Amino acid sequence: MSTILQARGLAKTYGSDGVEALALRGVDLDVEPGEFVAVMGPSGCGKSTLLHLLGGLDRPTAGSIALGGRRVEALSEAEWAVLRRREIGFVFQFFNLVGSLTVAENVELPARLIGASPAEARTRREELLDRLGVSARADAVPSKLSGGQQQRVALARALVNRPTLLLADEPTGNLDSQSASEVLSLLREVHGDGQTLVLVTHDARVAASADRIISIRDGLVVDETRLADRGDTSSVLSQLLQLEV
Repeated sequence: MSTILQARGLAKTYGSDGVEALALRGVDLDVEPGEFVAVMGPSGCGKSTLLHLLGGLDRPTAGSIALGGRRVEALSEAEWAVLRRREIGFVFQFFNLVGSLTVAENVELPARLIGASPAEARTRREELLDRLGVSARADAVPSKLSGGQQQRVALARALVNRPTLLLADEPTGNLDSQSASEVLSLLREVHGDGQTLVLVTHDARVAASADRIISIRDGLVVDETRLADRGDTSSVLSQLLQLEV
């Protein structure tokens, strides 16, 4: 199967007052179309840095990134902005919805930015909000929604342009246990429809839903587990729990 996303030797160094900190130390990653990959590790291990590099929200100090066979790590900010709008959907821990816009406007905005007509953007929005169970809140502003509802809206916004790749950074990390379970179920559902997904988490229970789990510590990949089928989940969960801390 062809690779939809490929990273080679990704490294990221941050510096302040002459002191350098290595966030990533040379990470390789291949993601196949339709695959669900979880990147797991404790806080500060470099997993969110990796996701930000893959989505062009930050630039690598070294290494390469290819999306659909196209090298993208050296794109300009303007080129990355276009690529993100058309090819990459993002879901963040803290939702990142525009507070002054309604739910409907938040979801339609990415579609309008790539040139979709108002009617097409509305149709896509209605389909997604209905599927994700928040269509009744279309006219509400984000502050009037629960955390779980806001994350559902953020997921709808991420999917509205039918992205090649969905990147999720701790999407359940700011939710209560019930809302987290519901959002994770939705992510499994969109993956079941063929969506390629790379998800960052420190929670083994979330990671256990993936096809493959990559564990990072101190900026390095230290382990990789492939879940051949759902029957593997319980057998590897106890091992994954050891990687949370």
